Amino acid sequence: MLAFILKRLAQAIPVLLAIYTITFFMIRFSPGSPFSDERKVAEHIIEAQNEYYGFNDPLPVQYYNTLVRHLSFDFPPLSSHPGLTAADIITESFPVSLELGIWAMLIALTLGIPAGVIAAARQNTTLDYAPMSLAMVGICLPTFVIGPILALVFGIWLQWTSVSGWSTAGDRLLPSLTLGLFYAAYIARLTRGGMLEILSSDFVRTARAKGASEFRAVVVHALRGGILPVVSFLGPALAGLVTGSFVVESIFQVPGLGRHFVEATFNKDQSLILSTVLFYAALIMLANLSVDIIQVLLNPKLRHK
Repeated sequence: MLAFILKRLAQAIPVLLAIYTITFFMIRFSPGSPFSDERKVAEHIIEAQNEYYGFNDPLPVQYYNTLVRHLSFDFPPLSSHPGLTAADIITESFPVSLELGIWAMLIALTLGIPAGVIAAARQNTTLDYAPMSLAMVGICLPTFVIGPILALVFGIWLQWTSVSGWSTAGDRLLPSLTLGLFYAAYIARLTRGGMLEILSSDFVRTARAKGASEFRAVVVHALRGGILPVVSFLGPALAGLVTGSFVVESIFQVPGLGRHFVEATFNKDQSLILSTVLFYAALIMLANLSVDIIQVLLNPKLRHK
């Protein structure tokens, strides 16, 4: 198992370097400047700012210096938040994004797995068509459509909960539901597909022939193998919930890392963009590694792949 983990970690290093390189040059060659402003700023002030943040150095020197500083966790100061570093922003705002992602994942699992199991157990009936139709609708509707609809209905028309902020338990409901519904649709379809394959296998038919009830055949014998596709999906899904909440955090004014990342792209804050992208990339790889380990524990044959 240790060799398997080390192999996966070794594969992650060149991927992170490639992500850093692509992001760095995309920022540097994009139009605009971190110090662009509607107000007219004296040229010597802009020059002093460029010198302070190292933007006057040759491009290879900038690339090397920022890479070394990130590798040594010596984050440079932010042009959009004077006096703060990317580490300060990540430390302060990522727990909010993580909490939002965990709540959304709980909603997705709570809705998606039972819907998929019921649909598979009652194939080609109303209990199959209804949840799968809703799942298809959920897949087709992106979060920037679901979010405003939920805010309009439950926040403005019914006034059951607030539509912005992150101070009370009610503030967490709509953003978590917006993200959770989108992923619940995928989980429901994955669960149905996995369960259909396992329910048609020999050992489940044998269990039924021996007198096992339908509940026992589905839950005890088939569920463990049937949710393997969902387990494979959980790593990217959780990473996607945490990293893909940019739009949701902006819609509901959630003070998470995604919202800071959106602001950094508008401000062209190179340090914050690079740090956030690398942090999210490492998080996704860690989530994928965790899923690989779980899959190996469930199926030891995968250890040699």
